[in-house]
Amino acid sequence: MALRFLTAGESHGQGLLGIIEGMPAGLSLSEEDINRDLARRQQGFGRGGRMQIEKDAVRIVSGVRWGRTLGTPIGLEVANRDWQNWQGAMAVAEPSLPSDSREVTRPRPGHADLSGMLKYRTGDARNILERASARETAVRVAVGAVARRLLAHFAIEIFSHVVQIGRIRAEELPGDWQRLKELAEGSPVRCADPRAAQAMMEEIEVARAAGDSLGGVFQVVARPVPVGLGSHVHWDRRLDGQLAQALMSIPAIKGVEIGIGFEAAWRRGSQVHDEIFYDSGSQESLGSDRSDAFSWQDKLWLTAGGFYRKTNRAGGIEGGISNGSPIVVQAAMKPIPTLYEPLYSVDLKNLRPVAAGVERSDVCAVPAAAVVGEAMVAWVLASAFLEKFGGDSLEEIEERYRSHLASLSPEPLPDP
Repeated sequence: MALRFLTAGESHGQGLLGIIEGMPAGLSLSEEDINRDLARRQQGFGRGGRMQIEKDAVRIVSGVRWGRTLGTPIGLEVANRDWQNWQGAMAVAEPSLPSDSREVTRPRPGHADLSGMLKYRTGDARNILERASARETAVRVAVGAVARRLLAHFAIEIFSHVVQIGRIRAEELPGDWQRLKELAEGSPVRCADPRAAQAMMEEIEVARAAGDSLGGVFQVVARPVPVGLGSHVHWDRRLDGQLAQALMSIPAIKGVEIGIGFEAAWRRGSQVHDEIFYDSGSQESLGSDRSDAFSWQDKLWLTAGGFYRKTNRAGGIEGGISNGSPIVVQAAMKPIPTLYEPLYSVDLKNLRPVAAGVERSDVCAVPAAAVVGEAMVAWVLASAFLEKFGGDSLEEIEERYRSHLASLSPEPLPDP
């Protein structure tokens, strides 16, 4: 069965819901596994007052028994603590007092407000913005955390870092992935360049003082990813296309790059394509302590049959198929459309010029968007992983994955 998920819920409604179908039985999963990522999404310099109200925590309502997935649909619930202040405006039944409606008739430029109002024939943008809000990404992060658990079982990790906010771009990044991850996790803006991080925070404060907002660019890295995920045979099975669509579905994301991305357009081919080399590797022990996750090591001969590249301009994907190198994707986020010094708009009550409406919002949410990006990359890779190695139980998948890796290696792999 294909892996899929649905979410439901409004920004100021009772809560957010997620349903995951197709996750195999036997995967270790707890609420804390999910809550770690929910907490990371709420961090970041430049967040607004909503993050002072919400302390997101998931409740697993189905699909898990005694800490293991059952192979049945997994139900997730993230409550909105701010619901207590919106029970009239967001009630299922019509409010008794018109003042409780919190009607919005001044659409914000850059938001779904006006397009949604015209599409769904409503005079109240509240009906649109509550679902179009980035608040929905909280439950996406919860869903992505479940996908991350599956990938982690097979020693695949995913992390992110911010490379640009506004005009400030990181210039001095460590060449070691692990060090880059550690620096990003310890930064208020998820930037692994301390000097750039400080300048980013100063830029955010300037925008805050001006009632303005800032966008930026973040990068998501997944490694080690085995060769063979995705396919070249149909447009919708190409792994890079799936990643681009998933990242573009995040609110405010306006561009996605794989590897060097747009830079490849002006470089010559000799400076774009990654040369191929081969190393048979050593048949050293893969470890005997499996615990919950395989103890396989990050060896080129293991994930790509000994073939490797000294560069990774392709971002780990060639012809729509993972090639064994780290998968590297970047996403560009536009500034948040809610401005405390609002732009011009039109009041749909009388069609007169007016300042756009103002909803409680962030100045800059790029660090948080990076965590959402991790979730969407995790989901796409987990889906592609199960498409190739899938089974109803984790044990089946382990057998198929082990067989695949053995087929790539010069010699049969020892049983972990």
